[in-house]
Amino acid sequence: MKKILITGATGFIGSHLVERNLKEGNQVRIFALPEDSKAKAYEARGVEVVYGDIRDYHSVEKAVKGVEIVFHLAAVVTDWAPKDLFRQVNIEGTRNICEASFKHGIERFVEVSTNDVFGLKEDVIIDETFNYKYWGEPYADTKIEATKIVQEYGQKGLVVSWVYPCWVYGPGDCTFVPLIADSIKKGELLFWRKDVIVWPAYVENVVDLLMVISEHPDAVGQGFLIHDGVSDTFQNFSAKVAENIGEKKPTMHIPFWTAYVVAGIMELIWKILGKKSRPLLTKYTVKNLGSRLKFSIEKAEKLLGWIPLISYDEGFKKTMEWLKQTDASLWKQK
Repeated sequence: MKKILITGATGFIGSHLVERNLKEGNQVRIFALPEDSKAKAYEARGVEVVYGDIRDYHSVEKAVKGVEIVFHLAAVVTDWAPKDLFRQVNIEGTRNICEASFKHGIERFVEVSTNDVFGLKEDVIIDETFNYKYWGEPYADTKIEATKIVQEYGQKGLVVSWVYPCWVYGPGDCTFVPLIADSIKKGELLFWRKDVIVWPAYVENVVDLLMVISEHPDAVGQGFLIHDGVSDTFQNFSAKVAENIGEKKPTMHIPFWTAYVVAGIMELIWKILGKKSRPLLTKYTVKNLGSRLKFSIEKAEKLLGWIPLISYDEGFKKTMEWLKQTDASLWKQK
C-alpha cells in the first residue's frame, strides 16, 4: 500500500486516477479547493481531503507531508481564461508542488503535461526526443513552463516522471467529446481543414500509464507520450459521435484562415465585453483542430513494456454509452 497525493483529483483524469488507486488499495489523499463540491463527495467516502489552493505554498506543503507518491494534475485546462490565471496555476502552482515534494523527500513525483508542448510541426512523427515549441497560446505555453520546472527539480534530486497525453476522452470528459456532441446537436460544428488528425487517448489508458511510471525504475527522469495507438480524422470521429447521438453527420467546411480570423474577432469582442463564457471559436481551437500532427508512443512500449489496455474502438464505445446517459444540456460546460 502506498500513500498517494493527487492534485486535480476532482477533474476528468484525476477522478479516474483516484478510483484506480482506491481499487489497488492505496491510501489516497486529494488536494482540492475549499469550494469543490466533488471533494466533499470523496470525503464522504472516507478519502482524505486537504483543502487549499495550488497557488498557496503553505497549503500545498500541508498536503504533501507524509505521502510517498505525488500525482500532479491540477491545472487550468481550457483555451479561455485570464492569462494571469494560467501563469499562477500552471506555472507557479507546479513550482509550489515541486518545491514541497523536494523538501519532504517524496519517493516519486508524476506530472501530467500535454502533447501540445511539442508545437504544430506536421512533417515529422513527433516523439519524446523533440524540443518543446511555444505556439502563442496560454495553455500550451504555460504547460511547457510547468514541465520544465518538473525537469529542473528532477535535476536537483526529486524523482520525477511525466506524461504527454494526446486527445483524452472517456466517461467524465467535459472538454472534448461532449463539446463536439453539443456542437453537432446545435448544428454549429464546422471544419476548416480536410483530414485533420486526432490521436484519441482513452482515460483509463492514461491512468494505467501513470500508475506504471509511478513505480517503474526506467521511468525516472523520463516523459512519455500517450494515446490509444491509432489515429483518426476529426471528421470521422465527429461523424461517429453524430451517429451515436442520432444527429446528422457534420459536413460544413470553411477556409482555415476564415476560421482563424473569425476566432480572433470573437476573442476580441469577448475581451472587450468582459465575458467569462467561452467564445464559439478560439484561435487555439482553430489551430488544434486544424492540424495533422503525428505522435509515436513507442518509447513507453520499448522502455516500460507498456501498451494501451483498451483499444480505441472499445474506448469509443464506452464513451458513447456514457455520453448518451448524460443530460445533453450539460454537455457544454466550458
